[in-house]
Amino acid sequence: MRFTKARDLVPAGAVTAIGVYLGIRLLYGELPPLPTFAGITLLVLAIVETVFGFGLRGRIRATSGKPVQALTAARAVALAKASSLLGAIMLGAWVAVLAYVVPESARVAAAKSDIPSAVIGVVCSILLIAAALWLEHCCRTPDDRDDLRQDRFRNTE
Repeated sequence: MRFTKARDLVPAGAVTAIGVYLGIRLLYGELPPLPTFAGITLLVLAIVETVFGFGLRGRIRATSGKPVQALTAARAVALAKASSLLGAIMLGAWVAVLAYVVPESARVAAAKSDIPSAVIGVVCSILLIAAALWLEHCCRTPDDRDDLRQDRFRNTE
């Protein structure tokens, strides 16, 4: 398993952004107003993952105390990967909403009232991606000199 990189997240966000933007262009008049704090759920997930990451990081780096079981670390990495992908998808969706409502806000009152929802959604999506990547980073074990030499050897081939 490799760690998540931008090239894993950008396509999901971009495809979602295009699809949501096209859907909003066709159906915006039919949609109900967006709840102002619709993106806050992503913020709650980001906070939980950040706290979990700090706790897990401390246990992995500690030389004494309760060790982290491999299954716990694997589950944390799976959660982090899923959350970063969710964050990228939701970021694409909220950016698409923002890209539609900002230009329309001068003409349509509903679009102007949806701007705060979109901004909160974008910010919370970014925070979720950051928290998920942090959690994934926290699952790394302390660097071992033998592993570093092997990685350097592999990279030169």
